[in-house]
Amino acid sequence: MKRIGILTAGGDTPALNATIVGAVERANQHRVEVIGIIKGFSGLLNPRVPHVHLNPLFRAIPELDATRGGTILGASRDYVDGNDTEMIKKVAERLGRLKIDGLVCVGGDGTLNGMQPLREHLPVVLAPKTIDNDLGLNYPGEPNEWNRVASDNSRGYEYEKKPGRDFGLDEMVNFATPGYATAVYVTSLSVQRIRTTAESHRRIAIIEVMGRDCGMIALGTAYGQPDMILIPESPVDPGPLVERVMSILDVQKHAVICVSEGIVDVEGNNLGALTASKDPAGNVQYSGAAEAVKRILVDKIGDAFFTKQRRNESADAAIFVRKIGHTQRGGRPILFDHFYASQLGGKAVDLLLGGHHNCVSTLQYRDGSLFLDSIDANKLLDRWGNMHARPLSPTFYDSQRFLPSAKGVNYLRAIFSKALGADDVESIRHLFDGGNLVHPYDSVNVHVNRRIRRIDPNE
Repeated sequence: MKRIGILTAGGDTPALNATIVGAVERANQHRVEVIGIIKGFSGLLNPRVPHVHLNPLFRAIPELDATRGGTILGASRDYVDGNDTEMIKKVAERLGRLKIDGLVCVGGDGTLNGMQPLREHLPVVLAPKTIDNDLGLNYPGEPNEWNRVASDNSRGYEYEKKPGRDFGLDEMVNFATPGYATAVYVTSLSVQRIRTTAESHRRIAIIEVMGRDCGMIALGTAYGQPDMILIPESPVDPGPLVERVMSILDVQKHAVICVSEGIVDVEGNNLGALTASKDPAGNVQYSGAAEAVKRILVDKIGDAFFTKQRRNESADAAIFVRKIGHTQRGGRPILFDHFYASQLGGKAVDLLLGGHHNCVSTLQYRDGSLFLDSIDANKLLDRWGNMHARPLSPTFYDSQRFLPSAKGVNYLRAIFSKALGADDVESIRHLFDGGNLVHPYDSVNVHVNRRIRRIDPNE
């Protein structure tokens, strides 16, 4: 191969630029050109295909920085429709005009599904990213545990997973995904900061974190020492929930609860409100999970408990909700993320140059160490050819204590024991640089835009 393409798709994460850096540096070693597609699959759907040459003279452009959050290429949630054969042919023809011999897609489960239609036209590989840490398998063979069951939705069916088996940490396929560690760093700090208000005012704080239907971010937030963690994989039963909250209040006069946005009740209904539509990738968007937990506590505990002890004028006033939101996806990546993201980007290029096709570069764990590997993407797909988000295993969670189990603790330690570096601490110094007061933000988009080229669809 003489020229490869790379795009970043789906939601932004702190480690995307690091992945691009790793891919470009490996390509430079092999004297391979790298063309960055602007705005993910949306760029391929554009007849002019805006693109950037990322390594002229086999040197990375100066805008590339592994410690810069987000992606200099831009991202979108648009995907190539596998049923639109005409559009797929057009996309393949556009890539051909750019003389791209193979394509690296940086993304999560939606991106893996989205790149499948292109595999018939050129070699494609995936470099993983997602703050949700739900790309991969808990163990080989897990995709075979999904079934289709009848439903009254527009498709007439929905997917349902059978109960999984126990497994060793070394069986996990793609142990951790770039973006996850930084998201947990943000949520853990947020819990620590919000606790001081809850503790000072004898209140209950409910903090909502991202993760869709996977509780990995919430589980990792245990580093912030919340008193309870609620995850989608363990249905919320009001009885045990209130009992545990009351026991915590009895001891320390306040409580901090971390809630994953996709939590469900004992009947499997999402506790947060569903928006009227899905995002372009088909992901259901949740909101209001923390508010739903607050309503349960307000109804079950009641005003009298708080007024009698002069802690507040009502249960509603004594319980407050904070949603951490998109700060989990932004900012500078911590050491774990920008190091392993660059490694996985380089591995993706190695896969293409080694003749591999429709593969995923992965981060594996064995004997206390992390190492690079890869897997055929087909092994991640169910019998109908779909990729499912990896659920957090029930073995990682203690549903009696509402906290990580011993196995969950071991999993998190394998990721975070050396997740921060000296540069992460040093970077804080730059916040109060006096120049920030007088100089406007210098957007990388301004500089990258000068490099963007487009093809002429009429030629």
